Amino acid sequence: MSKPRKQIHLAAHFPGVNNTTVWSDPRAGSHIEFSSFAHFARTAERAKFDFLFLAEGLRLREQGGKIYDLDVVGRPDTFTVLAALAAVTDRLGLTGTINSTFNEPYEVARQFASLDHLSAGRAAWNVVTSWDAFTGENFRRGGFLPQDERYSRAKEFLATTGELFDSWRGDEIVADQATGTFLTDAKAGAFVHQGQHFDIHGQFNVPRSPQGRPVIFQAGDSDEGREFAAASADAIFSRYAALDTGQAFYTDVKSRLAKYGRRSDELLILPAASFVLGDTDAEAEELAREVRRQQVSGATALKHLEFVWNRDLSGYDPEGPLPTIDPDLGESHIARGRAQVRMYRDPLAVAREWRALAEANNWSIRDLVIETGNRQNFVGSPQTIARTIDDYVQADASDGFILVPHLTPGGLDAFADQVVPLLQERGVYRTEYEGTTLRDHLGLAHPDEAGRARVAS
Repeated sequence: MSKPRKQIHLAAHFPGVNNTTVWSDPRAGSHIEFSSFAHFARTAERAKFDFLFLAEGLRLREQGGKIYDLDVVGRPDTFTVLAALAAVTDRLGLTGTINSTFNEPYEVARQFASLDHLSAGRAAWNVVTSWDAFTGENFRRGGFLPQDERYSRAKEFLATTGELFDSWRGDEIVADQATGTFLTDAKAGAFVHQGQHFDIHGQFNVPRSPQGRPVIFQAGDSDEGREFAAASADAIFSRYAALDTGQAFYTDVKSRLAKYGRRSDELLILPAASFVLGDTDAEAEELAREVRRQQVSGATALKHLEFVWNRDLSGYDPEGPLPTIDPDLGESHIARGRAQVRMYRDPLAVAREWRALAEANNWSIRDLVIETGNRQNFVGSPQTIARTIDDYVQADASDGFILVPHLTPGGLDAFADQVVPLLQERGVYRTEYEGTTLRDHLGLAHPDEAGRARVAS
């Protein structure tokens, strides 16, 4: 007996100014004006997406001591943007990345509970940690937290916010005008938490919100990050959008759930994915090559090479050969705060591999960065992309995808108009929202219902 076809989950990532976006394209708009966020969100909701996702940048990154144009510059505060979007959308989930290293549980819990009320149950929190003292310089505890304690603090942070959310049962407010009784329990919201990182007590001042707790996302790929997600998250972002690596990640993370008393469907696997659409597959391939050239200018290519070489390479010709000099292995890095630095743990080995590739393919520096960097995950006609996305989900490489267009804010429009209808025709994607909350969209139980189900079993 064949298993039923899985329903596909889709979400939209509003990107920042980086080498994924093509901000210099005449069709590109502002990354700070609200009209851009509103257009993007309305398109996602028109396409019946589960949610919109905002990443977070707590510091402008620099290279060689200079700010450059490959990063988000002037992105408004996440909660402000999401609260404003709640007013111009009705069903779309609103997901924000909020750091657990430089914030406090009470403050974050209050903000997410408020967003969940304002949006009628559409709030989600992507829980992240900060790994570098460079970012920490913006905060009073800059750089104090050793790397091996980041997840320890994050776990306790998440547990503490959960205690705050649960400090209200949800039935305390009666607001009986006849008797003048507002609360049935004067201790509503009372909490006490004593732990390694937090020692707080008081009364949480936001009543239980429509979802009980916001949907929890997590993005860590390390073994510790996967375990954290299996224990505590409702969904995990994956960077594995290829079929084989996606299947391996999917199997690994889902297999960890049972030890925490959770079912496989209680954690969704959602990789980020970019796309290029064309009328035909050949046209899309040509457009994809053009987009990659736009995404990686000569200056961008040199900056990316510096992630590995840890040297100022501004004097090199991006259309010329790779440096013959080896990477600098010094502790201080030229590209402080960039996540890519952590990806290249053995710069000498990476340099050798890249030189071999460049020599074998006659690649320039720019060619190499284009070919080894982030390529579009889905390239083709609408029919090809719809079929490929469906194949990946049915093969358990993911439960869906978070789409990252290269143009803001209109880059999602063609996908909504051309690919979504084909997925709907296949019977693997909703034609209308069936519920009102983000938990409804994702097929996740309300925390109160999930808790009762576990007790009953």
